[in-house]
Amino acid sequence: METDDLRNEVLSCGRRARAAAHALARVNTGTKNAALLAMADHLCAGAGTILRANDKDVEKATGDQLSSPIIDRLRLDETRIQAMADGIRQVAALEDPVGKTIAEWTRPNGLHISKVRVPIGVIGIIYESRPNVTSDAAVLCTKTGNAVILRGGSESIRSNIAIAEALRAGAVSAGLPEDSVLLVPKTGHDVVRHMAEMDQYIDLIVPRGGRALIETVVSYARMPVIKHYLGLCIAYVDSEADLDMAVRIVVNAKTQRPGVCNAIETVLVHREIAAPFFEKIAPILARKKVEIRADPDTFRQLSVLGYQPLHSARDEDWTTEYLDLILAARIVDNIEDAITHVERCGSHHSDVIITRDAARAEKFLNEVDSATVYWNASTRFTDGGEFGFGAEIGISTDKLHARGPMALEELTTYKYVIRGAGQIRE
Repeated sequence: METDDLRNEVLSCGRRARAAAHALARVNTGTKNAALLAMADHLCAGAGTILRANDKDVEKATGDQLSSPIIDRLRLDETRIQAMADGIRQVAALEDPVGKTIAEWTRPNGLHISKVRVPIGVIGIIYESRPNVTSDAAVLCTKTGNAVILRGGSESIRSNIAIAEALRAGAVSAGLPEDSVLLVPKTGHDVVRHMAEMDQYIDLIVPRGGRALIETVVSYARMPVIKHYLGLCIAYVDSEADLDMAVRIVVNAKTQRPGVCNAIETVLVHREIAAPFFEKIAPILARKKVEIRADPDTFRQLSVLGYQPLHSARDEDWTTEYLDLILAARIVDNIEDAITHVERCGSHHSDVIITRDAARAEKFLNEVDSATVYWNASTRFTDGGEFGFGAEIGISTDKLHARGPMALEELTTYKYVIRGAGQIRE
């Protein structure tokens, strides 16, 4: 398709979404919830069509020799579709933030001022790999009265189209505007640029994917951007750690699903307990085929244990989001060194300290400036569902206006409503 034709197609999506957003803003909670339940039902009813489309995506991804973690993120089955539908029903059951009064007060002149949550309007979501994002983004935006324009990655395009069609059919069956959920069926670089420049229609854009995608969106965007940026998560095993607990947490955070953004990429280990910690964890990581990239001290420790595969860490290993069974490992002298490493090399996504010392834990929690910080728990809990939000658009590593799991409240803004009785300003 010629660039002008593609731009016109994207602009058409913007115009249609803007019209739908005006209508959605007037829809009450009951109607939105009924639409969500219908969307879940249509998703389940269309499972066969969705799985056939997904099979084609997986077949192509395999032929293109994409990595195993990417294919895992891409693959759907009956269980994952049911989980998507269950997630929609959970969102339907959540409190609607739209219309909620955040604060209210009366001025001495009698003016009554309320600060009230309202939809943002039209939200653009640009994402890669995971087709479940199509559902999560659509239903969260529907619940909050926002129209959404989706642009998924080329590796999941057939799956995304099938999911979006099922969701649109469900929404329409319950009386919502047909264009509440729109998916651009093209995946090229130019689609990203056209969406990012379309500030007359899109109020907020949320990219979630690799560094190149996010930097492209940021470079073109004429509207606010909330970045689902790198998930370079770090675990620090303190000298006062319960080593059995530390092993469980690190193994879970690295291997339970290595291709997701809340999996750890680096482990920092206090020098005093490095030897017994590595003795405990090395056999488990080796069985799970985790490659370790180690600083010199860690390399020596693991070499004595005969660990394989083991490589010396390069400078870039401390700042790489592997999304794979690869773990960078470093021995540090104290908690200050650990915090310095996290602040210098991490992505401010999710970081954890494992220790029995409450004072050190509080120091880590207070001084590490990340969206989510943990004490004695796996970073894999950084997730909208695990936080009780039902689902999420993504994990924001920004500070304004959303940080961490971006769920219903983060998809609203607010306005001031002032009620008077004829007051004028002298």
